[in-house]
Amino acid sequence: MLLDESDPQGWALKALREAGNSLLSELYGVNEDLLCRRPKDGDWCLTEIAAHMRDAEELVLRQMSAILDGSRDPLPVWDIDALPQERDYVAADVTLFLEELRSLRRQTTHLLWGLSGADWRCAGQHPYRGALSLGEIARELAQHDLEHLWQVRRLKHELGMPVAAAEDDWG
Repeated sequence: MLLDESDPQGWALKALREAGNSLLSELYGVNEDLLCRRPKDGDWCLTEIAAHMRDAEELVLRQMSAILDGSRDPLPVWDIDALPQERDYVAADVTLFLEELRSLRRQTTHLLWGLSGADWRCAGQHPYRGALSLGEIARELAQHDLEHLWQVRRLKHELGMPVAAAEDDWG
């Protein structure tokens, strides 16, 4: 798909699709022992990263839905960075996190594909950051994907694992 450089919505959707696909490709099929291994104290393991990505997607989808529903309440927030330790994600099944992430990402992109340019500018009130538009939230999610994709690839390299091919799809 060719996108016009002046199409920020198209670029955000493309980034969400491609980075999300790459993240899933990197995490599916990894040996269970390696999924829970940390090369350094304090680092997240691959399972915790997968869970964190699912948590971030769920939060963003709730925020976007609140904006589109016209809610006057502050956007929902929770500390997604604290959840991996609080919920002992390392002991959980990574496949569940990946399936939930895949499903949530489909919902997010389906929601975004149906929006007009004006809809992308609709905003909600974040309790700490002020007004946030759907477009800003989508671009931040794409950036978040890229940051964690780099983290996953770095961690896999440190653990001596190969990196997945970039063409893989959500299936």
